[in-house]
Amino acid sequence: MEYLLWVLVALVAYGLIAPLTSVVTSDVPPAVALFLSTTIFLCLTAVVLVVTGTGRPSDVTTPAAGIVYVAGLFLSTGILAYYQALEQGPVSVVVPIYGLFIVGSSIIGIAFLGEDLTATRAAGIVVAALAIYLAAGGEE
Repeated sequence: MEYLLWVLVALVAYGLIAPLTSVVTSDVPPAVALFLSTTIFLCLTAVVLVVTGTGRPSDVTTPAAGIVYVAGLFLSTGILAYYQALEQGPVSVVVPIYGLFIVGSSIIGIAFLGEDLTATRAAGIVVAALAIYLAAGGEE
């Protein structure tokens, strides 16, 4: 259950990113904002690696690291596009649409990673997609 505390910290911290980014990108270009926030992210991550003693230099050359590099390209592309969208659109529309990644990731997990598709999970995916549609404005 310790993970619940981490999820709550992530929820609060991540929930503040979109409004802050939306405000700041009116004065700072999205790519600059992403660069600055990523710099903070990298510095904090380096501190965590040092303090916890996790991660070895050899970890960057394992076969699994190649997948991490590809994931990093997707992450970078996604976050840069997200920052651009937050500069141009309202947080109340951009964030729910961006949130569809949860539905997409769930479907990929079921389709390609062999995760079970239960009736409850299927209903949750449908309801999540409907909630995102409605939260983004639906048919106005």
